[in-house]
Amino acid sequence: MTESRLRTLVALAATGSVRGAASRLTVTESAVSASMGALARELGVPLVEPVGRGLRLTASGVVYARYARQVLGLLDEGAAAAVQELDPERGRLRLAAVTTAGEHLMPALLAEFRRHHPRVALALEVAPSVQVWDLVSAHEVDLVIAGRPPSGVEAHVVATKPNELVVAAAPSVADAFDWTSTPWLLREQGSATRTRVESYLKSQHVAPPRLVLGSNGAVVAGAVAELGCALVSRDAIAELLSDGRLVTVPTPGTPLLRPWHAVAGTYSGASTALFVEHLHACGWRPCAITPPLDPPTGGRARPRPGPRLDGGGVGWPVAVEGGP
Repeated sequence: MTESRLRTLVALAATGSVRGAASRLTVTESAVSASMGALARELGVPLVEPVGRGLRLTASGVVYARYARQVLGLLDEGAAAAVQELDPERGRLRLAAVTTAGEHLMPALLAEFRRHHPRVALALEVAPSVQVWDLVSAHEVDLVIAGRPPSGVEAHVVATKPNELVVAAAPSVADAFDWTSTPWLLREQGSATRTRVESYLKSQHVAPPRLVLGSNGAVVAGAVAELGCALVSRDAIAELLSDGRLVTVPTPGTPLLRPWHAVAGTYSGASTALFVEHLHACGWRPCAITPPLDPPTGGRARPRPGPRLDGGGVGWPVAVEGGP
């Protein structure tokens, strides 16, 4: 059982086709089929079955792909941890953010971090909330910027930042706002903001028209274009509010207070600690953490003071103070 075969299985599960897996891995379609056949023979269970002119995962293949993805995530995490222990400034930092944070918070944060730590290799994935937490569970990211982590996710909140959700609209829409006729602009399925909009409307016992636009940027642009109103982060529309293209609509129970959370995965190494220190320096509120574990025997001293977020590769709980 080789790492390449596991990666082929995960690629097939992610793309849903041999052609898609081959394109993702930059190999031939016959190589994908051969890898799946070899892996199935080794396990003694069928992992794929023919469908039309291609292949799809069997029930056993779907289950095994979940384990394979976590194994590969741990391998990548371990490789990054080894480099970070040698020199945090040459480590690799895998970040993920929900769409609003990715579009409006992360660019400035990353630019400033890069100025102070130019040799840290950065990677950022921006996705809806459901996908972001899935990346954490699969050990595919080191730190996430999102809302509060859902129960069951093995991760630790290391910093928070205030965030307000406001109802916003173009001035003409706000002036004519009506619960029964003004459309509400919604994000795609899987977005935490969409879930909050649906919950908010339900709490107000109203069922206004809804228009799904599919992304945070499209929702904001739609609001500016007078398509309706939107429940959005104030951080996402600060400039539009200041120049008058959008205004807040006073509605019961708003603004909603939904702090941003910086959430580290089960292993939080030295390069991650550098980014957390950067968040604290940028005004993010530190969360209470337990005292750090002692460095492993022979381990190098940290290059700068601050909370150590690794304990020889083992994370520890973080208590969240306040916030919804």
